[in-house]
Amino acid sequence: MLTAVLFDFDGIIVDSEPMHHQAFQAILEPLGKGFSWEVYCEMYMGFDDRDAFRAAFKVKGEKVSSRDLRRLMTEKAAVFQQLIQNGKGSPLPGAVELIKSIPRKLPMALCSGALKEDILPIIKNLGIENSFHVIVTAEDTKKSNPDPAPYILALKKLGVDDPASAIAIEDTPFGILSAKGAGLKVLAVTNSYDRDYLFEADAVTDSLENISRLSLEDMVI
Repeated sequence: MLTAVLFDFDGIIVDSEPMHHQAFQAILEPLGKGFSWEVYCEMYMGFDDRDAFRAAFKVKGEKVSSRDLRRLMTEKAAVFQQLIQNGKGSPLPGAVELIKSIPRKLPMALCSGALKEDILPIIKNLGIENSFHVIVTAEDTKKSNPDPAPYILALKKLGVDDPASAIAIEDTPFGILSAKGAGLKVLAVTNSYDRDYLFEADAVTDSLENISRLSLEDMVI
């Protein structure tokens, strides 16, 4: 029996990855540490802001101090908020409809490497801010994807004892590894990567428009 559904945010509920890339570039390009969209997809997508900034400095053979890291994250969050206010970030097909179709008695979580301040305005605009029993964001764990820590915390908060009876919905290889590491079944969506990159998921779909609560239940039978 399906006991819970856990949704990633970026690339699953909303098409926000281009916004994150744009915000990173606004901060990193003046420092000579910018990267293309292709490099973002290959290397950075799936990281939280903390690890993405660390990786951008590491690529240049440098380390970023904790103080500078906090400043960079604050500056990037401000740029991201401006993009939200400018109407950027559209819901991805089928996501909001699926979330609203799941009965309240079936626990749902939002588990994301994004910052809470990035997430809350968007889910409020989409009318799903009250749909989730639990929200786990970048601030809640010291480690992020591909580490299973965020999903382990979400499962604990949901009170799910058998992770294999719950499903995570992900769009990146790192996200899949995180969820699988926590023992979850994983449905991958090809919103960000081709199927060839999502082979470790239990099932893959081209769109959440093709998914219903009943098809999710079939995954744990």
